Amino acid sequence: MEVTNGDGVGHSDMSRKVIDEENSAVVIPETAHQISSDSWFQVGFVLTTGINSAYVLGYSGTIMVPLGWIPGVIGLIIATAISLYANSLVAKLHEFGGRRHIRYRDLAGFIYGRKAYSITWALQYVNLFMINTGYIILAGSALKAIYVLFSDDHVMKLPYFIAISGFVCALFGISIPHLSALRLWLGVSTVLSLIYIVVAFVLSVKDGIEAPARDYSIPGTTTSKIFTTIGASANLVFAFNTGMLPEIQATIKQPVVSNMMKALYFQFTAGVLPMYAVTFIGYWAYGASTSTYLLSSVNGPVWVKALANISAFLQTVIALHIFASPMYEYLDTKFGIKGSPLAIRNLSFRIGVRGGYLTINTLVAALLPFLGDFMSLTGAISTFPLTFILANHMYLKARHNKLTSLQKLWHWLNVCFFGLMSIAAAVSALRLIAVDSKTYSVFADI
Repeated sequence: MEVTNGDGVGHSDMSRKVIDEENSAVVIPETAHQISSDSWFQVGFVLTTGINSAYVLGYSGTIMVPLGWIPGVIGLIIATAISLYANSLVAKLHEFGGRRHIRYRDLAGFIYGRKAYSITWALQYVNLFMINTGYIILAGSALKAIYVLFSDDHVMKLPYFIAISGFVCALFGISIPHLSALRLWLGVSTVLSLIYIVVAFVLSVKDGIEAPARDYSIPGTTTSKIFTTIGASANLVFAFNTGMLPEIQATIKQPVVSNMMKALYFQFTAGVLPMYAVTFIGYWAYGASTSTYLLSSVNGPVWVKALANISAFLQTVIALHIFASPMYEYLDTKFGIKGSPLAIRNLSFRIGVRGGYLTINTLVAALLPFLGDFMSLTGAISTFPLTFILANHMYLKARHNKLTSLQKLWHWLNVCFFGLMSIAAAVSALRLIAVDSKTYSVFADI
């Protein structure tokens, strides 16, 4: 178990060792961040913030358009169920082996050994880096949408707004020392999410009622339909999963497993309903012409659309901090950044290191602002393995002696199926990027 001081912060100068079956030690440092301090309700809002981020404004275009009505609706419902199931497997292993595993890579290292520890950390880093990059693109797109509402001079391009967004995200990341410190900001995030979801929903309903018959056919040739369908399947996975469940669970109070299950049920009940609503209504209103950023499609008063885009921008800044927190925790722990967040050493460290990390994110976002491609590739190369393949196989290995033959077969089927889906989705995403690269240049204004 972790050793913590009175305020729930781990001693960064202490460490424990996990020994794999080959007697190769993996050193697991105690965290410099606050843990075991949050209620299940707060953690539920952390999870819900991820689901109802501004990404939700793109699902009608990136999921429903490639899949169509029946596969799209069924796909979202199935993705909800299997994501809840896979996340519950990881949550139940949080205290496996008599110790608490506060990082995804710690759990993998305990079960498999050093190589799995490193591979899991690499996959997770890629996953979170790409998600953070996507959030900066989203924030920049929201700022550009506001600009376009009030000016048509086209002087300001998307890369400029991405740069502004990256700067604001860095300021927020420097100001909030760790994940548990979000507290009040989670409430702010919820209000902001409701603003742009309600605006998108209401204006889409208005447009849908007034519009002529829509085209709901899946666009493209037979070959392109196959690839876009596979890519949309990766987007389904991306919509519901964080790839950092143990890191979020680390903040929750004891009993950690039962409290985390409450948070997960909250996420996958109350949390998904707004996402369903805005996704389905957007597709109903605009059909195959739905934009990948729904607020760009709707018609309505300028001030209402401006309010929605401002809300999307600000909520994205908050949501990014959640997905950047594992990297912040790693760096703070590695360099012993503990104590008062306002201490000169700690503050200067956050300015330099977190600011530098988000500067790299911002540069990549400005270079490659292809949101749909980004979502597909993220789901393929990291979210599939972390959320489904690894979750099922870790549970299979950890509970091997307690599972029936039928249960073992079920988990192996999951491992094999999602392994094949991961490969297929990666190929589809790479093809999509290759196709789009012929249309868009670096630092494109899209």
